[in-house]
Amino acid sequence: MSSSLNKSSSNGCEKVLPLEDQQAKVNEVRKSIGTLPDKLSIYCSDASICRYLRARNWNVKKATKMLKDTLKWRSEYKPEEIRWEEVADEAETGKIYRSNYIDKHGRTVLVMRPSFENSKSTKGQIRYLVYCMENAILNLPQEQEQMVWLIDFQGFNLSHISVKVTRETAHVLQEHYPERLGLAILYNPPKFFEPFWMLVKPFLEPKTRNKVKFVYSDDINTKKIMEDHFDMDQLESAFGGNDTTGFDINKYAERMKEDDKKMPAFWTKGNPPAPATSEPVPNNDTPSSDSTIKLEDDAADSIEKRNGSEGVLPAPNHTMLTVDSSRNPTKEVQ
Repeated sequence: MSSSLNKSSSNGCEKVLPLEDQQAKVNEVRKSIGTLPDKLSIYCSDASICRYLRARNWNVKKATKMLKDTLKWRSEYKPEEIRWEEVADEAETGKIYRSNYIDKHGRTVLVMRPSFENSKSTKGQIRYLVYCMENAILNLPQEQEQMVWLIDFQGFNLSHISVKVTRETAHVLQEHYPERLGLAILYNPPKFFEPFWMLVKPFLEPKTRNKVKFVYSDDINTKKIMEDHFDMDQLESAFGGNDTTGFDINKYAERMKEDDKKMPAFWTKGNPPAPATSEPVPNNDTPSSDSTIKLEDDAADSIEKRNGSEGVLPAPNHTMLTVDSSRNPTKEVQ
């Protein structure tokens, strides 16, 4: 198999494969997982399998195990069945919400405000985070598979950090939503956050670090960074934009209820999750009828450390970040 190495701007390397080799690995994973129920079958599009392969640096065995763990989780947790009424209490302060604008690349934007945490329930916080991730994916355009996180640190202090919630969040995002983060902007993070970052930085992949920018409102580069990624007339004033509307829980609830109505159709045959334009051509091969998925395989190893996966930095409550501590903007890795 031919392959090449693409050096990143942070002196890291990521394996890049020709499309035909990508497809071959996708087919290997697909053969390994076997036949699936409808929803899980829809989830396992070529684009989705590619995300797991990229997260494991195109190692078929590791990617297959990671995907099987996710399929087991989705079959039990049923994230696509979470509805607004179940998580509305968690959402009322606007601690996480999908903005009504997208970035200049067409990516869904999730706004996170960790100082607005209103719950002590780890289960409730994670449930709402999963709902937000599923909703963000639902609203991605056909040509996109990644999202943007805007994290507002206004009012944030050490009391907002929960180790338990951080651990649970890291597990869910790393293991079950690989390669979904396209860009994360940390807006006005406190000074104590940077030393915390330095402790975890060595464990993160360079490609992930380059997806995240530290932005400060008193930095001369801030306006350019935000203008490069957003329409300033649509961007909220909290992030230096011109929109002063603010978060309205009642209006947001109506948006989410309308989105909930779209979710069943999203998970039916003929309407799979949107593929990325960079993914291999669709695979029309059908697994053999005697091939069945074994979701319980390697269950004892499901919490093993994943070298080569997209890193997640434990941060305030359920806001999980991978960051570059320099105030100077770094080029985003697409």
